Amino acid sequence: MWLERFIQYLRYEKNYSSHTVFAYKRDIEQFLAYVADACQTTDVAQVDADMIRSWMVSLMEEDGCGARTVSRKLSSLRSFWHFLLRESAVSADPVARVRPPKVHKPLPSFLKDGEVEELLDVGEEQPDDFVSVRDRLILEMFVQTGMRRAELIGLTLPGVDLPAGLLRVEGKRSKQRLIPFGQVLKDQILSYLEARSRFLDRQGVERAEAFFVREGGRPLYPMQVYRLVHGRLSTVGSLSKKSPHVLRHTFATSMLNNGAELGAVKELLGHASLSATEVYTHTTFEELKKVYKQAHPRG
Repeated sequence: MWLERFIQYLRYEKNYSSHTVFAYKRDIEQFLAYVADACQTTDVAQVDADMIRSWMVSLMEEDGCGARTVSRKLSSLRSFWHFLLRESAVSADPVARVRPPKVHKPLPSFLKDGEVEELLDVGEEQPDDFVSVRDRLILEMFVQTGMRRAELIGLTLPGVDLPAGLLRVEGKRSKQRLIPFGQVLKDQILSYLEARSRFLDRQGVERAEAFFVREGGRPLYPMQVYRLVHGRLSTVGSLSKKSPHVLRHTFATSMLNNGAELGAVKELLGHASLSATEVYTHTTFEELKKVYKQAHPRG
């Protein structure tokens, strides 16, 4: 009963995405099944910190979960018990007494300036080749704006303000933000819009809300964008990760390396707090250390 009410709260009051809601539900169901089997209780009021710690050990030793996964699941429990306290379903929060396992945060993967140029050097696309014009703009937009894959797919035609040089995107938790862009991207957007218009005419589509479209004027799907970026990144450098997020990391790192203020980069990326953006300062510091070792005679 309480889990269903919590899910409704996340979906309708917090306005979380269906993907996020599903993840919370799965984590909490997994924990409740564990305490029902191992601790012989289905009453959330009887759950204590030792039960939670025992579950965490089980996840890491028996299920092979890493520290990051366990921390995420613990975060789901923390939100659930905050909700239970608010609803007076329990009198104490056992999660507050549990410390998450220490997570080693790897530095984000990103492209260097020369690799970015190589990524975008796809040759001269033909104006009538809609797919090549579209795909080139997708790569440029990732690199020049740092937007997420879901934000790019969800970008609408009214969300592109050419005179003002602004993109209006919808980020996590339906938060909207504005991302500025320069003349280079503006010229490419204009070329794409011309190709898009011809493409939709050939498709017999009168109107399409999505900015980036495929057959029938439908929006792109996530795997389609992933495959495009993965394919292009496979021809550049030697990064182990080849996802659209690498281009987001590249944008943030490039901005900071070129003197952008941390708070400004935070706003451009749509981060909720500075701590999420600070990881890129570690990345730039690592680059500085490499330069020092290469250039200094005693490095």
